[in-house]
Amino acid sequence: MHDKRVLVTGAAQGMGREIAVEMARRGAAYVSVADISVDGAEETLALVEEAGGRGQVVGVDLSDSAQVRSMVETALRGGGGLDTLVNNAGVIDSAFAPDHATVDRLPEHVWDRVFDINVKAVYLATQAASEALRASTRGPSIVNAASVAGLTGYATPAYVASKGAVVQLTKATAVALSPEVRCNAFAPGSIETPMARERIASSPDPERQEWLMTGAHLIPRFGTPKEVADVVCFLASDEASFLTGVTLPVDGGLMAWRGLR
Repeated sequence: MHDKRVLVTGAAQGMGREIAVEMARRGAAYVSVADISVDGAEETLALVEEAGGRGQVVGVDLSDSAQVRSMVETALRGGGGLDTLVNNAGVIDSAFAPDHATVDRLPEHVWDRVFDINVKAVYLATQAASEALRASTRGPSIVNAASVAGLTGYATPAYVASKGAVVQLTKATAVALSPEVRCNAFAPGSIETPMARERIASSPDPERQEWLMTGAHLIPRFGTPKEVADVVCFLASDEASFLTGVTLPVDGGLMAWRGLR
């Protein structure tokens, strides 16, 4: 990541925070930390600076098209250009509706909100950044957050459909921006983030909930944000210079079998 100017969305906590910090550890020239939570983004920026990096906080509501475009413009001004766009931010149906809201019960506004953040914001950010990325001479690339939920079925209809859309949008972007700009995606399994721990803690049976979240992993545990960040940095780096249009699972083997331990 040496000398690359980076924009990471959803970077106030969890995987996004670790991605931003790991980019700095690996020599990124400038890291724009974007999130709706400005306080959390400020904490991430402090960690970026501790890791030897420079950057800025960009407050953004990714469901607002104008704010998405403004976010990219701010990142371009701050870094003097852009080499890596990481569309990491994402939300799940249960953030706006009960867990039992299956496709036959899901409110329309929840579907729209999930798609606005998980898919439309990726398209808008990519569109806004494409000219600057094409002009980059520092190995430009886009890395999108998909999910194993975009590769197999779960009972969270908007999330599953949106992440499947990200997989296909990644391919379409790779085609459209080639050969100048690469575009790949990562597909996490269950990762130990504050959101995951909150879901376990709020469950009537936390032990069973944790088993349900990790039981399909052949590596019998949660993944860590650092393990995800390492993969994202690889996909964004010149070491992945012959990879584009790929969705890489970071899932402890979940997609290898779809069983339960």
